[in-house]
Amino acid sequence: MNMRTIIEQNPVLAILRNVPMDIVEPYVESILRGGVRFFEVALNSSDALHQIRFLKDRFGDEILLGAGTAITVELAQQAVEAGAAFLLSPSSDVPVLDYCSRKGIAMMPGALTPTDVSTCVSYGFSTIKLFPAGDMPKNYVKSLKGPFDGTEYVAIGGVNPDNLADFLKSGYLGVGLGSNMVPKDAVKARDWDRCITYVADICAKVEAARK
Repeated sequence: MNMRTIIEQNPVLAILRNVPMDIVEPYVESILRGGVRFFEVALNSSDALHQIRFLKDRFGDEILLGAGTAITVELAQQAVEAGAAFLLSPSSDVPVLDYCSRKGIAMMPGALTPTDVSTCVSYGFSTIKLFPAGDMPKNYVKSLKGPFDGTEYVAIGGVNPDNLADFLKSGYLGVGLGSNMVPKDAVKARDWDRCITYVADICAKVEAARK
């Protein structure tokens, strides 16, 4: 699984963190029907491994399903065993990078500094999660690409429907959204049709920004 190709084709990552188990199916289905099929279940969520198994069984190849916050080798192993097709991390922990590199596990490690990027690249990972992207100047990613010209970045942290176009226009390959992927009040009301429309609007903004 090539992370760069996946993100080129699926520039929006939906991050599931602490989504209640009783609504995870319609929650994911509404995002999928809105036009996003790239999902991460954060491993520091309740029922994370159970949700990965459930979503893999329920949606199969309809979605691209990975595990995020894979900050230890143990968590990485557990996520892969549960069915995660790829891993993400907010950091560039060497044991996790080494494990994924040796095992051939698709991964998008996290970085913030040039040293972080260099570490990721040294283990063969050139498609990188910039975190927290929202705390950095918009031109920061272009500065990183200067010395690391073979790298691409996904903006995560501080991204929302109102500013995601700015990130993409600044040179990011993709963006990740968490709880702001769908309106909280719509989720509370179980208004899945509204969620579908909301996600479709996000996808339209992304398509316009990429042009």
